[in-house]
Order: sequence, then structure tokens, then C-alpha cells
Amino acid sequence: MTWGDVGRREGARMIEREVKEKRGEKPEKKSVTKGTNKRETSGSSSPLRTYQDLLSSRHDEALFEHYATSEINRIELAGGLRTPIGPAALYSSIAPSPDGQHLLVSTLQRPFSYLMPAYLFGHSVEVWDADGQIEKIVARVPMAEGIPLHGVRTGPRSIGWRPGRPASLVWTEALDGGDPKKEVPHRDRCMLAEPFDAKAREAFRSEFRLRGISWLQDGRRALASEYDRDRRWTRTWLRDIDDPQGEPRLVEDRSSNDRYADPGSPLTVIDDSGQRLVRVDGPWIHRSGRGAGPTGARPFLDRQHLETLESERLWRCGQGTYESVTRLLDVTPSGPVFITRYESPSEPPNYRRHRAGKVEALTDFPDPSPQLRGITKQLVTYERADGVALSATLYLPAGYEQGTRLPLVVWAYPREFSDPRTAGQVGGSPYRFTRIGGSSHLFFLTQGYAIMDSATMPVIGDPETMNDTFIEQIVAAAAAAIDKAVEMGVADRQRVGVGGHSYGAFMTANLLAHCDLFSAGVARSGAYNRTLTPFGFQSERRTLWQAPEAYFAISPFMHADKINEPILLVHGEIDNNSGTFPLQSSRMYQAIKGNGGTARLVYLPNESHGYRARESVLHTLAEMIEWFDRHVKNAAPAGSAEGALDK
Repeated sequence: MTWGDVGRREGARMIEREVKEKRGEKPEKKSVTKGTNKRETSGSSSPLRTYQDLLSSRHDEALFEHYATSEINRIELAGGLRTPIGPAALYSSIAPSPDGQHLLVSTLQRPFSYLMPAYLFGHSVEVWDADGQIEKIVARVPMAEGIPLHGVRTGPRSIGWRPGRPASLVWTEALDGGDPKKEVPHRDRCMLAEPFDAKAREAFRSEFRLRGISWLQDGRRALASEYDRDRRWTRTWLRDIDDPQGEPRLVEDRSSNDRYADPGSPLTVIDDSGQRLVRVDGPWIHRSGRGAGPTGARPFLDRQHLETLESERLWRCGQGTYESVTRLLDVTPSGPVFITRYESPSEPPNYRRHRAGKVEALTDFPDPSPQLRGITKQLVTYERADGVALSATLYLPAGYEQGTRLPLVVWAYPREFSDPRTAGQVGGSPYRFTRIGGSSHLFFLTQGYAIMDSATMPVIGDPETMNDTFIEQIVAAAAAAIDKAVEMGVADRQRVGVGGHSYGAFMTANLLAHCDLFSAGVARSGAYNRTLTPFGFQSERRTLWQAPEAYFAISPFMHADKINEPILLVHGEIDNNSGTFPLQSSRMYQAIKGNGGTARLVYLPNESHGYRARESVLHTLAEMIEWFDRHVKNAAPAGSAEGALDK
């Protein structure tokens, strides 16, 4: 029985979605198939990101229907009577109305696609009564074909119940045909149907793409957020939804990359109908955020006046620790009562209650890995050659003796920015508890390595063309990180390894191909040939056919002959992340081997983009440590030759 879609209680009733245990035997794949698998295109443009682990045959379709078909039941909690409502179908979501009298039901529809995941299939959205009878067809949403690159569907999207109303619907519609490149005065509009079977009306329009609506407790006002892709800019408006003629008020207006200006997220409550609303205390709402700053993040609790929109700081994390607000319990004349999650480099996270200036410990969780204590870390800042500010968290192993030069691991993930000012901002904190788990690269600390963790690798430029200088920028950032560690006296320049996961693996392969700063690399779950992701990757907005030179230049696969340092490639055999086909690693290995390089390829059975099984995690750690011990810690002197590994 699946309880993930449990609705709300109305009296003594509950709604559940159930996958029947006795649904029959799964469809068997016939040894001899009837007919062929056919695909046909009509000539219309349909640029899609590259996905894997998709349906690929009629047998796959039958399996999908077998496992995904479910039923909706109404349960009388007093006695446990279970009454099926509606037919068995491919239900993707079920949401009870605030008054508990209706259900908003989304159902996947045929035909299925072999090019996209299930959440992009066509689906119907209907309103049912409590007995499963259709009261209104809200939308018939077609399969997500023909959507412009980085665009959205036309017609209703993000359909849901309006909070604070018995049974009213709210949704978003594109006004630009879903195409972000069209120049229009407004991209989206918010629509309301009050009640659900009434004629829809337009509530407001947004200049940029509408990202979401957070409703206030009064049921009238809402915080509507929109995003400008061209500038990477976010704006939030306070709107009175029931007053279409009323002027919205600008609450937030900043670069989406500007972490220092982030006002934090509004604190919320769950109402009686199970919907999450922005908490309102008199004329105030409260916000909590990470409080990013040049010396590291210091979380905060603010209150913001709904009339003046001025903010007042009520509390901020102290220096030398990391403490963040998890819940606001009450607002009293003596101040707010709230719960925080407190931690420090040597103290594991625990919960505390703040009331009237006093702090009370609520939990006392012990250190889960005391054997790892003694590890030290600090925030280090430095500059790239072009003047861009960079940062990293420098970890040193337990028992480190000042002045000792250690083998160094640089672990990173590139990020894209349109403004050098925001690219240099510090986002993390050196005062968080050092927790090492899973296949974390921090385990290198137990083997005598220094680590430059989350070394910033900003790629800055025009969003349309920034990848044209991707290589130059990450090489410069890597050089600056190594220079800093050497300058501090903690790293040996001749013994430096680089690693990363996903886009970080892509970065790793490129660094080994385009510079000689590193002794070896570890690349996990990466994509290396961008011609296999021809309709964009990360934030790349051009297709392969629009910018073939850029796709070629940025692909480390195309420069495999220049990778003259050892690289360990690790990949889950059933990686279903967009673009990171397992094939990417096998072809990269083959290219390096064919050009006489040194590489090792490790496939993890039954693992996806991240690694979960204990055996997979331990094996990955063993492979990483053995690889860097051989090629970094005990690296041969510069200029010597090692034979290619062929396993």
C-alpha cells in the first residue's frame, strides 16, 4: 500500500492511493516479438534534453502500466471501511480540496514516449466528487513535445487548489507560447476558477516567468516570484489576489546568484486542510535564511512588515558556530519562540529552543564518529588571475603538524554566473560539524591528505556564450586554488589530485586535458562528449548545430589524446540522470586507452547517478583512495613515465 498521496482528513475519512498486491503476473517478454518498434517524426521541432532509462518497446510499456497502475480508496477511519473510487489508472497525483468535498486528480495518458520520462507524458487533470465521479475536466495536457529549448508548456500548468477557499483552482499559463526567446511584455499569467466549475479569470500577469506563489494565511494575499532567465534575476511581489486592480508591491529584486542579498524564505504553517501557508503575525511575516557573507554563512531570523516592507533582524547565529532556524513556534511580547539546529566543527547537530532570550537544549545526540575528530577546517579566500574572488574550505587531517606539506585533493563543481561580483561570494560556513558519510571525498582526510573542498569554479559571462571560455576559467580557478594551498604551506605542488561528481567529473576530465596542474583525477558519474547532449547541458542555451565548435571544444572526449595524467572513471550502471549516460564513461575510457593514456573504469551494478548500497559506497572509497595513493601521494617524480593501466 502506498501512502505517499494521503490527502486530508475530513471527519473520519482519508484518501489513499493503493497499488494492488494481487495485480497479476508481470507481462513476460516474448522471445519472438510481433512486428517492429516504429518511431516517426512529422517535421515539427521538438528539442529535448537527453534522458536515459526510458521506455523503449511495447513490452516496456506493458511493464510500466503493470507497475504504475493504482486505485484510489476512501477510508472510513472509524471501522476501517475501504471504498474504491474511480477506475484503476496511472494516477500521478491526488489532492483533496480545502473543504474535503472534491479531489483534484492527475492521470497519465497514452501514447507514451520513448524520448522523455513519465512526468513529461500527456495527462488529464480532473475534479472528482468524494465518490469518484468527474465533476469537471480542468485540462487535457498533451505530451511535452514541441516545447522550445528551456521553455514551458502552453496551456494550464502548475494546477492546484487555492488555499483558504473551499474549492477554487489556481494555475499558470504562458503568454509567450512557452518560448523564452520571444520578446513579449508579459511571459505568464495566473488564472483562477472560483469555484472550480466557474469561468476562469485572470488574477495577474508577470513580466518574467512565474516561478511560484506562496499564499499568506489571510487567503487573499500572496508572494508571487518570477525569474528573468536573460539576467538570472529574481523578483517577488506582494499581491492582493482578490483585487485585480490593486498595485503589486515589490518585495525582492536581486540577482538570483546574489547570496549576500538573499532576504531568506518566509516561514510557513500548515492549515486545517493540510496546505502550507506563509505565517502572518499581525502586520508581520517572518523570514529565515542562510545569511551568506564574506566570512561565511550566519543564519538569521527576520520579521518583515507587510505595509512598509521593512525588515527587522530578531536573531542571528553567533560567530564560530552554525545555528539555523527550523521552526517558529510562537510570537510573544517578549519576542519570538523558535527552534534552531545548532552545530559547530566539534559538536554534532542538536536542537535548541529560544524563548525570551534564554536557550534550552532539546536534544543531545552524540558524535556519530568520534574517531574522526581532530580534523580541522577553515574558510580560505583567494583570487583568480583575472581578479575574481574565490573561496574554498581547507580541511587538514587530525594530527597535522604546521609546516608539513601534504598531498592535496581539490574537489569542486563548476557554477555559472553572469556577474563577477556574485561569482566571488562565499556561500558556505567553516563552522558546520564535519560529518563524513557515504562515498564522500572527505575520507581522504583519514589517509593523510589535505582537501580544498568546494573550491569555487565560477564560469562568468553572457548566458548565451559563457561556455566559450569555460576551459580558460576553470583552469585559472584551479591554478589559484593550488597556489593558495602551496602559499599556506600545507600542500605539495607536485602531489595534487582533482575530483568531482557529475558536472564536477566533466570539470575533472577537462582540467586533466587542458593543464598540467594535477597528478591524477577522479571523475564520478560524468558526461564527457557533449555531442551526445545536443540540445543543451547545464545552462547551455545553444544546440549542437548552432554552436558545434563550442560543443567540440568543451568536450574532454574530443581532447582525450591530451589527457596524460591518470584518471579514475566511476559510474552507476543504471544512471538515469539527464545526459550522464553510463556510455559516456565507457567511451571516455576507450578514447583514453586508444590514445595511450592511463585510466581505470569502474561500473557499479544497480546504481544510479548517486551511490547507495554499502558495497558500492565502500568499493568507491577503496578505488578512490587506492588511485590517489598510487598516482598522487606516491606519485612518480615529474618527467618519469608509467605504463598505461589496462584492466
